[in-house]
Amino acid sequence: MHPPGAGTVLVRYGEVGIKSDQIRTRMETQLQANIRAILDDRDLPGTVEQSHTRLYVQTTPARIDAVTDAVTDAFGVVSASPALRVEPTMDAICDALADVTREHYDGSTFAVRAQRAGPPSAHPFSSLELERDGGSVVHTAAQEEGYEPTVDLDDPEMTFSIECRRDDAYVFLDRRDGPGGLPVGTQTPLVALVSGGIDSPVAAWLAMKRGAPVIPLYVDLGEYGGVDHRMRAIETVESVGRFAPNVDCRLRVAPGGEGIEQVAGVTEMYRMLVARRFMLQIAAAVAEDVGAVGVVTGESIGQKSSQTTTNLQVTSAAIELPIHRPLLSMDKPAITDLARQIGSYDDSTIDAGCQQLAPDAPATQPPLDRIEAAEPDYLAALAAEAAAAVTVVTGDPSG
Repeated sequence: MHPPGAGTVLVRYGEVGIKSDQIRTRMETQLQANIRAILDDRDLPGTVEQSHTRLYVQTTPARIDAVTDAVTDAFGVVSASPALRVEPTMDAICDALADVTREHYDGSTFAVRAQRAGPPSAHPFSSLELERDGGSVVHTAAQEEGYEPTVDLDDPEMTFSIECRRDDAYVFLDRRDGPGGLPVGTQTPLVALVSGGIDSPVAAWLAMKRGAPVIPLYVDLGEYGGVDHRMRAIETVESVGRFAPNVDCRLRVAPGGEGIEQVAGVTEMYRMLVARRFMLQIAAAVAEDVGAVGVVTGESIGQKSSQTTTNLQVTSAAIELPIHRPLLSMDKPAITDLARQIGSYDDSTIDAGCQQLAPDAPATQPPLDRIEAAEPDYLAALAAEAAAAVTVVTGDPSG
């Protein structure tokens, strides 16, 4: 819901605004570039402007909703509002409020909230006067439409908002939540191990939310992988990538089938752990090739037998790079809800990975030295070979 004629999106950010001047400027610049990239990717009109601690996207009234929705996909954006831009005068603001009331008021309880920026000399009125006079205008306009309006300053059903600055003012009704976090591109990249399951795309998305571009990596398990796993990985990565179209989120595929065949010969109870260590070694080698500084996985404590705290320690010991686990303390329903929010859930109807490798009685607290002794001596070499043979998925995803 927005004022008639609204053509400006107010963009709010959180953490970016509390950084030091130098870092804040760099992050604001990156956020502007990211918003422009999303608009361009979706063929939406809009120019991004900055004033003080606020970003504005100027667009057309016909596309205001689509542009607002696009802006709220950008990492770093806390919220955005489709707004009507007017002169910073009491008359212009009150006229806009009257128009909004006639267009949208439905008898709900209401309040007027105003924020006036700048020194007292910038305007001949205060925020309190804006709220008082604006509320009177809304009340009168509502009565003219046949309503008997009620003011509720504590918990209004409808809020008329005003943001008044030195050179212009904005009237809006709606605040749409963004993901928050930091603009992607403000941290060094990470390699994200992804599959066709629910968890790994969410982990990659959360890493991007903290500003780190991700390089998605899928380890093809050969005959031990499901026929749909690669396609699901491609599609879920595409869902994540739409939040940052200026980041190269094309899926990288490493041929891990030969190594997994060797893993299949490992004592059954250790098989999954050795397989996880093998995939982490591939990811670490890819990270070295592309200049990434860590590996992201979708692991969560206790969700699977391979994800007990002991087993996470055992698998982590396979590489020297840090392993980032954004889902570490999340339960499955929360992860699933987030997958639905970001659009990857529908393409993650099964847990991809190593079902054919899974033992009937997996080890949950094995000593590290026993796992290392069970690994084939040449597994690290096979991991390096798989990393060297990585291909990038382009064009037809089935190819």
